Amino acid sequence: MSVTGAGSAAECRFDLLGIGNAIIDVLAPVEPDFLTQQDMIPGSMKLIDAEQAEKLYGLVHREREMGGGSAANTCVVAANLGARVAYLGKVADDAPGRTFAADLQQSGVYFPSSFLDGQAGREQPTARCLVMVTPDGQRTMNTYLGACVTFGPEDVLADVVADAHVTYLEGYLFDPPHAQDAFRQAAALAHAAERRVALSLSDPFCVARHRDAFRELVHGHIDILFANEEEICSLYQTEDFTTAMNQAAADTHFAVLTRSGQGSVIIRGDERIDVAPVATQVIDTTGAGDAYAAGFLAGWTSGRTLAECGRLGSVAASEIISHYGARPLVNLQQDMEL
Repeated sequence: MSVTGAGSAAECRFDLLGIGNAIIDVLAPVEPDFLTQQDMIPGSMKLIDAEQAEKLYGLVHREREMGGGSAANTCVVAANLGARVAYLGKVADDAPGRTFAADLQQSGVYFPSSFLDGQAGREQPTARCLVMVTPDGQRTMNTYLGACVTFGPEDVLADVVADAHVTYLEGYLFDPPHAQDAFRQAAALAHAAERRVALSLSDPFCVARHRDAFRELVHGHIDILFANEEEICSLYQTEDFTTAMNQAAADTHFAVLTRSGQGSVIIRGDERIDVAPVATQVIDTTGAGDAYAAGFLAGWTSGRTLAECGRLGSVAASEIISHYGARPLVNLQQDMEL
């Protein structure tokens, strides 16, 4: 990728455009034994059908229900930080879908996507993610994708992509083949308009399902790659973080790699920047990576250095993990002054 720097976003209508799974999040505190009883892998994301979703919904204590989805969370946090943000994703014309849309709009995020209506919307209602949160703050996700799986190239609005400084793609959306086509189309449109494309790998199991396609996407279409340590090692099929990190640097303009309690690493060519985590009480890690990406991109599109962007990412992530839910409870815009 031939990206030379953040540049100026003044000529863009949006600093950030997110594309991802439009989901209602259901947060439920559980004990580790519950995960074992339900045959769940701690820390993973599993796709479930409507029947499984209904069963789990009835088994758990639902702490909170709110708009969610990885890229949507990133967009809300970025808007909270003062960025100009848009989002594309598919919801049904049902109560949860209208709630999702209203939630984004109230958060200052432009949401021009069309609703899935009629019989199609009844057959594939708005998606929901049941997030099981254990006492250590780890989250295990069970996701019914519903209307999300219908997102395709026709849902990529060319004028919105061309008017966004960075188009940010959510790896969770990569499962359906037509969504993969949508990613490639969005990247082509963004680069034709001389904009930038970022990708979050989202989940190591998602990466494993589509490793070859992800490798092709990263190498050929992605300027900025976000991943955690497990995801980047899964992408390059290695247990050595340094090996995976160097490969990511070779494939992109730069990669931003989070390492949980060890902070994060930004790698650009031969340059490595280590960013310390921001200490906080960990209540729920849901959305930590989403918030980090939001802080980083809000900084990058406003011309900050990579080190400053990493610091903003860490600050945003620390706020999110200090409470239940993946959306901020305070106004983070003052943190842009750090």
